[in-house]
Amino acid sequence: MTIHLEYFASLREQRGLANETIATTDPDARALYTSLRERHGFSLSAEHLRVAVNDDFCDWDRPLSDGDRVVFLPPVAGG
Repeated sequence: MTIHLEYFASLREQRGLANETIATTDPDARALYTSLRERHGFSLSAEHLRVAVNDDFCDWDRPLSDGDRVVFLPPVAGG
């Protein structure tokens, strides 16, 4: 299936991209992030992130479907 990804803050810096489209067989958001973390060396575990699929915050076990838009949101500091 094809998934559209968006990265913010530290994930964007570590990946070197704001967004990308990938082909994956990962069944849910957690498996997808685990694969991406291994592939790109992301420093944060899933427990430190929020995930949104198609503009809705969701649980990490949410099943993915072809064409989904997935956003991983790390904590951000502001002032």
